[in-house]
Amino acid sequence: MEQWRRGGLVVRDAGIQDLDAIASLERASFPEDQVSRRSFAWHLRAPHRPVIAATIAGQIAGYVLVALSKGGHTARIYTLAVDPRFARRGVGSALLAAAEKYALRHEREALTLEVRYDNAPAIALYERCGFRPFGEHEDYYADGATALRYKKKLALAPGAKRTGKPAEKQGEPRMPPRVAFTRENS
Repeated sequence: MEQWRRGGLVVRDAGIQDLDAIASLERASFPEDQVSRRSFAWHLRAPHRPVIAATIAGQIAGYVLVALSKGGHTARIYTLAVDPRFARRGVGSALLAAAEKYALRHEREALTLEVRYDNAPAIALYERCGFRPFGEHEDYYADGATALRYKKKLALAPGAKRTGKPAEKQGEPRMPPRVAFTRENS
């Protein structure tokens, strides 16, 4: 992914140097249901770079981890968090746009996510960004809360052609299985 800027916001591939900040924000955002530091370290070292960071003034303002389905045509937002200090500054929507670009680069036709039923700010953001509800998963979170499932259909750029080979068939490793926990704080 190429780095891009909008005002003071920079969106870029995350690297291992971001591990401490990302793991800390994950713990603060998801006290019960979180991706482990070890898992983030694995993803940050992966050659296909599935972790995207947003920074403001050099500080991690948020991140998104995108999972690719093996042999499938969807990508999934595995986890997404925005530091509350940077809420309402476009971080969440910028990360969603970057996740979309990542999914399209890997020839995915849709992007999915799960969100707590009571996370109204995240639900509003996802719907503003074109995601639509397509189901629920009861007792999804550690506290028994229901997750709402959302999907956004993606389209390749005009004239672009699918190779027919999902990214993991092109030499990229598959992510280890895990239940996804997604929440957006902006």
